[in-house]
Amino acid sequence: MHASRNLAYAGLLLGMAMAQLDGLVLTAALPSIGADLHARTGLVAVTAAGLLTLTVATPLHGRLGDLYGRRVPFAASVLVFAAASAWCAVAPDVGSLIAARALQGLGGSGLIVTAMSALGELFDRDELLRRQGWQTAVFAAATLGGPPLGGLLAAGPGWRWIFLVNLPLSVPALVLGLRGLPAKPRRETEAFDVPGSVLLTVAGAAVVALGTVDALARSPLWTPVLIGTAVVAGFLFVRRQRRTRSPLISPKVFVDAVLRRAVVVNGLAGAALYGTFTYVALVAALGAAAAGTGLLLVAMTAGQLVLSASFAALARRHPEMPAWGRFGCVLGTAGLAAIAAAAALEGSPWLLAPGLFAIGAAFAVCTSAYTVLGQTRAARELMGVTLGSLTFARQAGGLAGAAVFGWLALATTGGLAAPGLTVVFAAAAATMLVAWLTAPGVTSPDAVSSSS
Repeated sequence: MHASRNLAYAGLLLGMAMAQLDGLVLTAALPSIGADLHARTGLVAVTAAGLLTLTVATPLHGRLGDLYGRRVPFAASVLVFAAASAWCAVAPDVGSLIAARALQGLGGSGLIVTAMSALGELFDRDELLRRQGWQTAVFAAATLGGPPLGGLLAAGPGWRWIFLVNLPLSVPALVLGLRGLPAKPRRETEAFDVPGSVLLTVAGAAVVALGTVDALARSPLWTPVLIGTAVVAGFLFVRRQRRTRSPLISPKVFVDAVLRRAVVVNGLAGAALYGTFTYVALVAALGAAAAGTGLLLVAMTAGQLVLSASFAALARRHPEMPAWGRFGCVLGTAGLAAIAAAAALEGSPWLLAPGLFAIGAAFAVCTSAYTVLGQTRAARELMGVTLGSLTFARQAGGLAGAAVFGWLALATTGGLAAPGLTVVFAAAAATMLVAWLTAPGVTSPDAVSSSS
């Protein structure tokens, strides 16, 4: 049993690494893709298509795993991701590449959510924390190695190789997952909520469109249409989940006050941290040249890596996850406030560098703490739904935050110069403060341990 768990763990890590590398490698290769495919427009959609399916499919994969076990959804996700990567590599034009990227995002979403859910089923809290160092190493390798790898492949053998490299990696991930992940015991399964999935997809797609396509987010016609679509579809989705016998996201998840608050905090932290990534480089550029901007942004990556490693080392001795989550919220509030002050002072590096370090650290701590909290507190039959809800809240919150903060800057200052960026980060700091006030304080002693 121990050997099979180690095999499963290796396969899950490899799957998460492929999904995490995907977007980071692609970003560096976009200029080469545009030149080769003669695409003056449409490159934004190459990124947005993958982000769309990655976001909206997250709760769907969680539910499928709860219904049919982790082995089959993980294997299917690997196969979809590999097939989509091959399609991306041979795409003859930008339209085909966009479609392939949408399929790749669908597979990548399954790799991430299924892996997080399976880890929660395979290991108890102490073992999860003990293995956190390996996950930190994978994250560090993807973060630091992804952009340079994408640039090297695009400049060397060509941008198509950023997708071809996924194919040999998919083989061991598939084999390890099939051999190590346990099959679901045979029993009567509930039906999959197709209407609920459609409603969630429509609402999620509207949010993604607003957060990724600037022309739609600022259009006097499409902005209210997309907002209305998201609100109406979201309302209908919630109503259906309360009434159907087999909901996509069971209301039972939110009966637990700790998990309910954790989902809310993930959404708010996603808005404040993910939602301001677009604007960070603009603040750095206020007071530095291109090279200096790059060096300043290294501070954010350093914060992520340092706190990820510290969490892996310290959480075993201090395993109270809500406390770690609140600490991440405090770091985020302080960091965003420092960046707002730096923007007001035309990009002062003495405030900006520590602010960037702090928000990178906050991202690492909040993500790790609330993931482990969900893995160790959720009931086994709701593991996928719980982890999917936490991840979806973080991703959708980030996309919504990017759009809302941009609108706020335009409405108050007319643009994204220093005054507008000050408004963006001040609003994000306030959002993060609300997340801290909302965050669960302590867990009750009857927390569910999901290990087998």
